[in-house]
Amino acid sequence: MIDLDIKTEEDAARFMDLLLLADPSPAMVLDYLAEGTLYSARWDDVVVGVFVLVPLDDAKWELKNIAVAEEWQGKGVGRALLSAAIEEARKVGGKRLDVGTGNSSLDQLAFYQKAGFRMQRIATNYFTLNYKEPIFENGIQCRDMVVLSLEL
Repeated sequence: MIDLDIKTEEDAARFMDLLLLADPSPAMVLDYLAEGTLYSARWDDVVVGVFVLVPLDDAKWELKNIAVAEEWQGKGVGRALLSAAIEEARKVGGKRLDVGTGNSSLDQLAFYQKAGFRMQRIATNYFTLNYKEPIFENGIQCRDMVVLSLEL
C-alpha cells in the first residue's frame, strides 16, 4: 500500500477543489467542515488527497468526504486514505465509522464494501432534497444516500 504523510489542516479553502471532486456542493462541504476535521495526504510534499471526519457521538464517526487528486486516482491513494481515516477514527476512541454515498456511485459502493463496510440504511431522497442541481453518475440520477458502516 502507498505510504502517505497524513496531516490535519486548518485552512480548508486551499483544499476546496479537491473536496468538490467528492461533493459538488460548496455549501454542504462548508457545513461539514465546520463540524469535523480535515486531513490532507501528501506524497513527497504533494497533496494527493483529502478526507473529512465528523464525530456523530463518542463512539461513532462519519467519513464525510474522501477525494483523490485526479492525476493520482487508480494508484492506491484512495485505499490509503480510507485506511488512514479508519486509523484516525480508532485513535479518538471510535467504535464505528459510517460513510454515505449515492445510489448511483457504483464504484464507491464497491470500494467501501471491499474494505469491510456493510450497508446500514438508505436515506431516501437525500440528494434530491439537499442539492440544488441534480447529480448523475453512471447514467443514473443520484437520489438516495446509501449509508455504510464499519465496526472498528
